[in-house]
Amino acid sequence: MKSKIQMTTPIVEMDGDEMTRILWKIIKERLISPYVNLKTEYYDLGLHERDRTGDQVTVDAATATKKLKVAVKCATITPNAQRMTEYNLKEMWKSPNATIRGVLDGTVFRSPIIISCIKPAVRSWNKPITIARHAYGDVYKNAELRTDEPGVAEILFTGVSGKQLKSPIAVMNSPGVIQGIHNLDASVRGFARSCFRYAADLKQDLWFSTKDTISKTYDGAFREIFDEIYLEFAEEFKRLGIEYFYTLIDDAVARVIRSSGGFVWACKNYDGDVMSDMVSTAFGSLSMMTSVLVSPEGAYEFEAAHGTVTRHYYRYLKGEEPTANPIATLFAWTGALKKRAELDALTDLYAFADALERACLETLESGVMTKDLASMAEGVDTKTVNTDGFISAILSRLEAILS
Repeated sequence: MKSKIQMTTPIVEMDGDEMTRILWKIIKERLISPYVNLKTEYYDLGLHERDRTGDQVTVDAATATKKLKVAVKCATITPNAQRMTEYNLKEMWKSPNATIRGVLDGTVFRSPIIISCIKPAVRSWNKPITIARHAYGDVYKNAELRTDEPGVAEILFTGVSGKQLKSPIAVMNSPGVIQGIHNLDASVRGFARSCFRYAADLKQDLWFSTKDTISKTYDGAFREIFDEIYLEFAEEFKRLGIEYFYTLIDDAVARVIRSSGGFVWACKNYDGDVMSDMVSTAFGSLSMMTSVLVSPEGAYEFEAAHGTVTRHYYRYLKGEEPTANPIATLFAWTGALKKRAELDALTDLYAFADALERACLETLESGVMTKDLASMAEGVDTKTVNTDGFISAILSRLEAILS
């Protein structure tokens, strides 16, 4: 057998929960480890281990990612009251993704995996649209009041110097509601820098949209900061033949629907929350969405965009054959391997990860797929298989490509 591909720097490996934890092990053991001498720094982010360590393991994994620059993460449970009881937890731990995002100050980029036999709802889309969502501030860190009488609403800011800035919101002639939102220049700068960096990595145009004609100060600040950060990347964008494009959010939506895709769309927090769901649904399936967290300092964390596939896991525990779709988890691994290969100049590792992606896509194009995708496929005779059958089909294609 041909000798395994060697790595020089480890990838941070973050294990997870439920069915995706099972898929994680299968993908590693059957599709990667036979070909790559896999070097990882392993962190178990399964809920039991997070509970045992007081969630310190999540912070440690994020800190390691800052240092090693590339991580791959399995889907994890964010506990609610029911999960607290089910797992007998000491505390209702926060979302690991939120913790990691906080440590890395990162931006989440979500992009669809496209195949010809699953048509997007928007027929003109033939290339991926990547949504970049600013994950800080705005309505998600707001303050709200409901008033029970008429009065005057104002914004008041008190600086550390004691200086105060005040602005009227409205004279309210009846009871009503008031909301205050904020953002930070440093956070917006980090978001902008991550967006320009990622668009350059993909060699795709970057679109950014706000409503600065109405929100002249708040949204205007976002636009000004993006324009400022663009100057750092202008030469690189010109060399790559890509563009930075700003437009109003309503115009952006119309342009996106008319487009053929093939760009990164940077959105403020709420816009990104809404538009990422719209784009993923219109392209077909959350199981065919990749997700990567990129920090302004150039650290990358790859994961599937979906959750832990709980219903499949409960069926698996009853002894049923797994039927879950492993594609997004597989592409998290290939994304991390490609990025590690780029940073360490390992052409054979990059070629292997690329071949594994090709094997997966060719398997789908041949009509072999899990049940969730078979119901959406058009123009191909489908053969519905379980997880093991799908992995075996990918493995056969991979062997053919590598030989």
